[in-house]
Amino acid sequence: MSDAIAMFRAKQAGYLPDYLAIDWLELRTGFAHGFIEVGKRHLAPNGYLHAATVVALADTACGYGCMMSLPDGTGGFTTLELKTNFIGTTLEGRISCEARLVHGGRTTQVWDAEVKSEATGKTIALFRCTQMLLAKPRGGQ
Repeated sequence: MSDAIAMFRAKQAGYLPDYLAIDWLELRTGFAHGFIEVGKRHLAPNGYLHAATVVALADTACGYGCMMSLPDGTGGFTTLELKTNFIGTTLEGRISCEARLVHGGRTTQVWDAEVKSEATGKTIALFRCTQMLLAKPRGGQ
């Protein structure tokens, strides 16, 4: 396991990614690959995979990738915009997400992510977000 994976697993403890049991296979500059083993907590009352589960996985992957890709002089980021196109679903098994940096500027980053069912190999959702990079607070903290 990489140091980055261990660090992000520890950081997410007690927060939404932890509650959803999001886990990581790879985290590096410009790329993040994570997954969820689908269980009841990930479903809507109708028994289908909840859209918010898919968005949370994709948004978290893009966010962690962004954190791994922050240029010098930045202290963090915030999401400016996100969009998801849902094109499939699953009721069980593992869903995985690969997120890729498509634009790495001085003040923004744009990320694309694809969420797939590992059982079928079919795409569940296509996701894109824009992150605004935040300057470090004065005093460098």
